[in-house]
Amino acid sequence: MVYIPVDIEKAIIRECSRRRLSKRTAKTYLYCINRFLLFVKKDLGHISKRNVRLFLEYLSDKNLSGSTLNVYHMAIRFLFIDILDKRMWIDIKYSKITKKLPIVLTKDEVKKLFNSIDNPKHKLMVELMYSSGLRVSELLGLRVCNLEIEKGYGFVRKGKGNKDRLFILSQKIVDKIIDLIDFEKLSYENYLFNSNRNSKYNVRSLQNIIKCTCREADIKKRVSCHTLRHSFATHLIEKGYDVSQVQSLLGHKSPETTMIYVHISSPNMINVKSPFDDL
Repeated sequence: MVYIPVDIEKAIIRECSRRRLSKRTAKTYLYCINRFLLFVKKDLGHISKRNVRLFLEYLSDKNLSGSTLNVYHMAIRFLFIDILDKRMWIDIKYSKITKKLPIVLTKDEVKKLFNSIDNPKHKLMVELMYSSGLRVSELLGLRVCNLEIEKGYGFVRKGKGNKDRLFILSQKIVDKIIDLIDFEKLSYENYLFNSNRNSKYNVRSLQNIIKCTCREADIKKRVSCHTLRHSFATHLIEKGYDVSQVQSLLGHKSPETTMIYVHISSPNMINVKSPFDDL
C-alpha cells in the first residue's frame, strides 16, 4: 500500500532537507511535481507509469530541452521513490542533452574586463572569481574565516553538492583582500563582500556589473559570472596543468565534466599541430 503524506509539499521539503539537498533543488522539485499533479488530476495512489510517460511526452511536444525534461523526470522519481515509497520502476529513457561548449574569454579579454571596472570592490570580486575559479554563489558566500591568506588559499564551505573544497588565491590580489578587510573592519565571521547595507552581496547586482562592464569593454561575447570560471579552467589547461588538478580546483565530481575544457583549449597550448602544417 502506498504511503500518502498529509501535506505533500512539507514532505518533499523535509525529505530534501534530510538528504541535504539545496533549497534551490527542493524548490525546483516542488515546482515540477506540482505541475505534474496538475496535469494528471488524480489521487497520488492512482498515478501510473503511463501518466508519467504522457506528461513527459506533453512537455517534449512543447520543445523543452533534454536537460529540463530530465529534471522533471528526476523530480517525479523523487516523488514516487523517496516520498511515496512506491516501488514503481520508471524505466523511461532520459532525454538526450545537447552538449554545448561553454563561452570562454581570451586572456586579453579578461584583462580588458578588469581594466574597465573602476570600483575597487567590484574589480576585486571579478578578479577573485576568475583567479580562483569560484562560482558566483561561492564567491558571495565567502567569509573572512574561510581564507588562509598568508598560505595563498581558501576554502569553499558547503559548495555545490554541499561539499567543501580548497581554492587558490592569486598573489596579485592578496594585498587587495587584506586592504578590504582592514578598510571595512571585517570580523572573522563576516562575509568578505558586503553590500552598502552591510548585508550579503546580491547575486543579481554582480551579474549586472559583469554585463555592464562587458559592454564598456566592447566584449561581444555573451558573458556571465560563470564565464569567468570557464575561462579560469580553460587557461589552466592551456598552461599545461592536467585534468585531475583542474577537476580538484573546480570541485567537479567526475573528470568527464572537466574534460570539456580540454576540447576548447587553444590547440597550440595542448600540443596539437595541424597536419596541414606538415604538407
